[in-house]
Amino acid sequence: MTDATTTEFWERAEKISAGMLSATGAPPRPMAHQVRQDDNALWFITAKATDIADAAQNGAKAQHILACSHGQLYAVIDGTLHVETDPQKLDDIWSPLASVWFEDGREDDDICLVRFTPQQAEVWTTDGAAKALYEFTKAAIKDEMPDTGDHARLHFG
Repeated sequence: MTDATTTEFWERAEKISAGMLSATGAPPRPMAHQVRQDDNALWFITAKATDIADAAQNGAKAQHILACSHGQLYAVIDGTLHVETDPQKLDDIWSPLASVWFEDGREDDDICLVRFTPQQAEVWTTDGAAKALYEFTKAAIKDEMPDTGDHARLHFG
Protein backbone atom coordinates (compact mmCIF):
# COMPACT_ATOMS: atom_id res chain seq x y z
CA MET A 1 0.00 0.00 0.00
CA THR A 2 1.04 3.59 -0.30
CA ASP A 3 2.74 5.54 2.45
CA ALA A 4 -0.21 7.95 2.34
CA THR A 5 -2.62 5.12 3.20
CA THR A 6 -0.43 3.95 6.08
CA THR A 7 -0.11 7.52 7.36
CA GLU A 8 -3.89 7.91 7.22
CA PHE A 9 -4.26 4.70 9.21
CA TRP A 10 -1.97 6.01 11.99
CA GLU A 11 -3.71 9.40 12.05
CA ARG A 12 -7.15 7.83 12.38
CA ALA A 13 -5.97 5.25 14.94
CA GLU A 14 -4.74 8.12 17.15
CA LYS A 15 -8.35 9.34 17.42
CA ILE A 16 -9.44 5.99 18.88
CA SER A 17 -8.70 5.23 22.51
CA ALA A 18 -9.36 1.48 22.72
CA GLY A 19 -10.00 -1.72 20.84
CA MET A 20 -10.18 -5.45 21.36
CA LEU A 21 -6.77 -7.05 21.89
CA SER A 22 -6.18 -10.79 21.70
CA ALA A 23 -3.08 -12.94 21.55
CA THR A 24 -2.05 -16.56 21.46
CA GLY A 25 -3.19 -17.79 24.86
CA ALA A 26 -5.14 -14.60 25.64
CA PRO A 27 -8.77 -14.21 24.55
CA PRO A 28 -10.03 -10.84 23.20
CA ARG A 29 -10.50 -8.11 25.76
CA PRO A 30 -11.05 -4.35 25.60
CA MET A 31 -7.76 -2.52 26.03
CA ALA A 32 -6.81 1.15 25.81
CA HIS A 33 -3.85 1.83 23.55
CA GLN A 34 -1.41 4.62 22.86
CA VAL A 35 -0.53 5.09 19.19
CA ARG A 36 3.06 5.93 18.33
CA GLN A 37 3.63 6.01 14.58
CA ASP A 38 7.31 6.87 15.08
CA ASP A 39 7.70 3.57 16.97
CA ASN A 40 5.53 1.69 14.45
CA ALA A 41 3.63 0.50 17.51
CA LEU A 42 0.53 0.57 19.63
CA TRP A 43 1.32 0.51 23.35
CA PHE A 44 -0.66 -1.07 26.17
CA ILE A 45 -0.29 -0.87 29.93
CA THR A 46 -1.43 -3.94 31.83
CA ALA A 47 -0.68 -5.80 35.05
CA LYS A 48 2.17 -8.31 35.13
CA ALA A 49 -0.10 -11.24 36.05
CA THR A 50 -2.42 -10.91 33.03
CA ASP A 51 -2.52 -13.28 30.11
CA ILE A 52 -1.66 -10.36 27.80
CA ALA A 53 1.56 -9.75 29.79
CA ASP A 54 2.32 -13.49 29.70
CA ALA A 55 1.79 -13.59 25.94
CA ALA A 56 4.01 -10.53 25.48
CA GLN A 57 6.83 -12.18 27.46
CA ASN A 58 6.91 -14.84 24.75
CA GLY A 59 6.58 -12.52 21.73
CA ALA A 60 3.14 -13.88 20.90
CA LYS A 61 1.24 -13.25 17.71
CA ALA A 62 -1.64 -10.90 18.44
CA GLN A 63 -4.59 -9.12 16.90
CA HIS A 64 -6.07 -5.72 17.76
CA ILE A 65 -9.48 -4.80 16.38
CA LEU A 66 -10.66 -1.20 16.07
CA ALA A 67 -14.24 -0.24 15.28
CA CYS A 68 -14.98 3.44 15.75
CA SER A 69 -17.39 5.66 13.86
CA HIS A 70 -16.00 8.94 15.27
CA GLY A 71 -12.48 7.83 14.33
CA GLN A 72 -13.88 6.85 10.94
CA LEU A 73 -11.78 3.68 11.05
CA TYR A 74 -12.50 -0.02 11.26
CA ALA A 75 -9.44 -2.28 11.30
CA VAL A 76 -8.18 -5.77 12.04
CA ILE A 77 -4.49 -5.46 12.84
CA ASP A 78 -2.19 -8.47 13.07
CA GLY A 79 1.17 -8.23 14.80
CA THR A 80 3.25 -9.32 17.74
CA LEU A 81 3.42 -8.45 21.43
CA HIS A 82 6.59 -7.80 23.42
CA VAL A 83 7.24 -6.54 26.95
CA GLU A 84 9.10 -3.23 27.10
CA THR A 85 11.15 -2.52 30.24
CA ASP A 86 12.46 0.97 29.42
CA PRO A 87 11.18 3.31 32.17
CA GLN A 88 11.46 6.32 29.83
CA LYS A 89 9.08 4.66 27.36
CA LEU A 90 6.64 4.00 30.19
CA ASP A 91 6.87 7.68 31.18
CA ASP A 92 6.12 8.61 27.56
CA ILE A 93 3.10 6.29 27.39
CA TRP A 94 1.76 6.87 30.93
CA SER A 95 -1.56 8.71 31.28
CA PRO A 96 -3.95 9.65 34.10
CA LEU A 97 -6.29 6.93 32.81
CA ALA A 98 -3.61 4.29 33.46
CA SER A 99 -3.30 5.47 37.07
CA VAL A 100 -6.79 4.25 37.98
CA TRP A 101 -5.72 0.63 37.38
CA PHE A 102 -2.71 0.68 39.69
CA GLU A 103 -2.82 1.34 43.43
CA ASP A 104 0.57 3.09 43.48
CA GLY A 105 0.06 4.87 40.15
CA ARG A 106 3.09 5.14 37.89
CA GLU A 107 5.35 3.73 40.62
CA ASP A 108 3.37 0.49 41.02
CA ASP A 109 5.56 -2.63 40.71
CA ASP A 110 2.75 -4.51 38.93
CA ILE A 111 2.89 -2.38 35.76
CA CYS A 112 3.75 -4.14 32.51
CA LEU A 113 4.27 -2.06 29.36
CA VAL A 114 3.43 -4.02 26.21
CA ARG A 115 4.41 -3.10 22.68
CA PHE A 116 2.17 -4.28 19.84
CA THR A 117 4.06 -4.14 16.55
CA PRO A 118 1.69 -4.36 13.59
CA GLN A 119 2.73 -6.47 10.64
CA GLN A 120 -0.38 -6.14 8.50
CA ALA A 121 -3.89 -4.77 8.72
CA GLU A 122 -7.13 -4.82 6.85
CA VAL A 123 -8.75 -1.40 7.17
CA TRP A 124 -11.97 0.30 6.22
CA THR A 125 -12.21 4.09 6.39
CA THR A 126 -15.33 6.21 6.19
CA ASP A 127 -16.14 9.87 5.74
CA GLY A 128 -18.37 9.95 8.80
CA ALA A 129 -22.01 9.44 9.69
CA ALA A 130 -23.44 12.35 7.67
CA LYS A 131 -21.74 11.17 4.48
CA ALA A 132 -22.86 7.58 5.14
CA LEU A 133 -26.48 8.68 5.61
CA TYR A 134 -26.31 10.63 2.35
CA GLU A 135 -24.83 7.63 0.52
CA PHE A 136 -27.45 5.22 1.94
CA THR A 137 -30.27 7.55 0.94
CA LYS A 138 -28.85 8.11 -2.54
CA ALA A 139 -28.35 4.36 -3.00
CA ALA A 140 -31.94 3.62 -1.96
CA ILE A 141 -33.33 6.17 -4.40
CA LYS A 142 -31.12 5.11 -7.33
CA ASP A 143 -31.20 1.39 -6.48
CA GLU A 144 -27.39 1.16 -6.33
CA MET A 145 -24.71 0.29 -3.80
CA PRO A 146 -23.65 3.11 -1.44
CA ASP A 147 -20.10 4.44 -1.35
CA THR A 148 -19.29 3.67 2.27
CA GLY A 149 -15.59 4.54 2.17
CA ASP A 150 -12.30 2.92 1.32
CA HIS A 151 -10.88 -0.52 2.00
CA ALA A 152 -7.19 -1.44 2.03
CA ARG A 153 -4.71 -4.06 3.16
CA LEU A 154 -1.64 -2.53 4.78
CA HIS A 155 1.77 -4.04 5.38
CA PHE A 156 4.01 -2.41 7.98
CA GLY A 157 7.77 -2.48 7.56
